Amino acid sequence: MSRNFLVACSAFTALSVSAAGVASAFTARSVRTWYPGLRKPLGNPPAKYFGPVWSVLYISMTIAACIVWRMGAGWVAASSAIIVFLIQLALNAAWSMLFFGLRAPALALIEISLLWVAILVNVVLFWKISPLSGALLIPYLIWVTYATYLNAGIWHLNKRSTN
Repeated sequence: MSRNFLVACSAFTALSVSAAGVASAFTARSVRTWYPGLRKPLGNPPAKYFGPVWSVLYISMTIAACIVWRMGAGWVAASSAIIVFLIQLALNAAWSMLFFGLRAPALALIEISLLWVAILVNVVLFWKISPLSGALLIPYLIWVTYATYLNAGIWHLNKRSTN
């Protein structure tokens, strides 16, 4: 393995861990104080599932980015795909800030819609370079689709108390 590949994968790992850390920082307090008091839509999973699911998703995202970097021969061929990857990662962290940090489900719903589009574009761009990398992002897209439903349901069920 080349040194550039190892540096790139280390950077993707650090960025994914950072995004997860930011999300966790905004989520931790509200999950104990604000979130339990909200009305939730049908199909809302127990809180204990979110950590393991997100861990697997962040690992899959990181592996997908590393494969794209390698298959795309680095920055030159993979730049568009990597830029979109970075954008969706930033949007991912921003959602937690809006939903849990600011406790603004309506604003978070708008933002998660942008996140969903960014993930879809990321799937397509990754797929063009490596079908495996695109496929590794599909569970993430499915989860964010589900999270969008939950966000919309929470916003709708709690309109008067959250906005």
